[in-house]
Amino acid sequence: MTLRIPALITAILERDLRLALRHGADTLGAVLFFILAGALFPLALGPSPELLRRMAPGIVWVCALLAALLPLDRLFGSELEDGSLDQLLMTGLPPSLIALAKMMAHWLTTGLPLLLAAGPLAIMLGMPTTSMVVLLTGLLLGTLILSLIGGMAASVVLGARRGGVLLPLLVLPLTTPALIFGAAALDAAQTGLSWGPDLELLGAFLAAALPLCPLAAGAGLRAAVE
Repeated sequence: MTLRIPALITAILERDLRLALRHGADTLGAVLFFILAGALFPLALGPSPELLRRMAPGIVWVCALLAALLPLDRLFGSELEDGSLDQLLMTGLPPSLIALAKMMAHWLTTGLPLLLAAGPLAIMLGMPTTSMVVLLTGLLLGTLILSLIGGMAASVVLGARRGGVLLPLLVLPLTTPALIFGAAALDAAQTGLSWGPDLELLGAFLAAALPLCPLAAGAGLRAAVE
């Protein structure tokens, strides 16, 4: 069984990626929401370049967080509806690893496109190009955290009435530390201060979420099919 685990995880990843390519509305919708939401801030705040540059870190991070929420309600929901979740659990793969594979697929189909779209949005908001390394590094860690926490929350509300309403109420408070550390690192980079400690805290948050979120999500999957 140990030898089959990597093959089963790869099969789940490939299946989810094929489905995402076949039905690209979720990925496209998340990226368009990210860009359009960011583009609304200059209209609301005014055209002042200095104001936009100062607020750009928070704008980018808030938009990324909200955009990553959009596909989460379908992360496990479609498998529960068509019965494929039961089949996945019958493969013998631990539920936590099934959840981890689904979280990885969510990052590849949502987090990675948001990461690629963050650069153009940041430039549009007037963020200096010297801050791009900090922006992309922080969002790399942050989007992974969002996928892990989002997957955990999606499994907890799986099968619940009004699960789509409960999901953001669970995810938003839990991802607030990532938002704070990521935006603070970017703000420090723009003002010439040390941004390393904030990224280190973001990395520590990811290191804690990586083992804990799949375990909690696996318990949620077992509870949903019982």
